[in-house]
This record gives sequence, structure tokens and C-alpha cells, in this order.
Amino acid sequence: MQRYPMTPQGHAALEAELKQLKTVERPRITAAIAEAREHGDLKENAEYHAAREQQGLSEARIRDIEAKLGGAQVIDPTTLPQDGRVVFGVTVVIEDVDSGEQKRYKIVGEDEADVKVGKISVGSPIAKGLIGKSEGDEAKIQTPSGLAEYEIVEVLYE
Repeated sequence: MQRYPMTPQGHAALEAELKQLKTVERPRITAAIAEAREHGDLKENAEYHAAREQQGLSEARIRDIEAKLGGAQVIDPTTLPQDGRVVFGVTVVIEDVDSGEQKRYKIVGEDEADVKVGKISVGSPIAKGLIGKSEGDEAKIQTPSGLAEYEIVEVLYE
């Protein structure tokens, strides 16, 4: 079985999405399909076909979430040894060696990643380049714009 690392917040968000899909979306889509059926000929009924497509997408997402929750490996960074090493779940402050620009990222599971709010996936090139290193270490990371060198300024277990 595949394991899916996630933070406690990411796990809670997936559970909430699953509940929303099962208790709100599924009944709404079922009602839309029933209403569209009442309009007659299904071959040329765009509402029916749209509702069926929406049902398929929703059911696929439900299966995806259930698989991820079933294989969830919830990691709470506050319970990890606080030894300055970069591991899943930590927040890391890095500094670009060339420009001096600092960035702050929290390393999270795939479903939680949102670079706009500073959350990067554990599978991203930056996270892969940082994991296992410690405060004060330098990491060379291949980015779309070329090789970047960062110094790990701080590792926070929050």
C-alpha cells in the first residue's frame, strides 16, 4: 500500500473535503441527474450529460481521497526531535547565496502544497534538495531557471 505523508492539518482538510463531497455534493448531483431525467430524451439532454460528468469527477475524487486517507502517514512536526534537520513537516527559512533573498517554506504533503502561502510539496525539487540537511548547510537545487544555491538559515518545528 502506498503511504501518503501529511501534516495533521492536511489530514483534517482531506477529511473535511470528503465529508463535503459525500454529504453535500453527492446528493446535489443525484438530484440534478433525477431532474434532468424528467426532461425526457437523454440522448440530447445536455443537463443530464453535464450532471453525469460531474458525478464521475466527484466519485473519482472521493475514491482518491479515501485512498490517501487509508494510506495516510500523519506526521506532526511538533513531536519530532528538534535537532535542526530538515524533515517532512518543518518550516525552513532559506537564503539565496547569490541574492541574499530569504524565503520561508513549510514542507507538506502533495494535497497540501500551495506555494502562494509558502507550502511546498515534499516531492518538489526544493524540498528534495533540503531534506536531510541541517541549519547552516548549503543546498544546491536545480530550479527551472537554473542551479540555485541556498543556505538553510533556520528550521522550525511548528
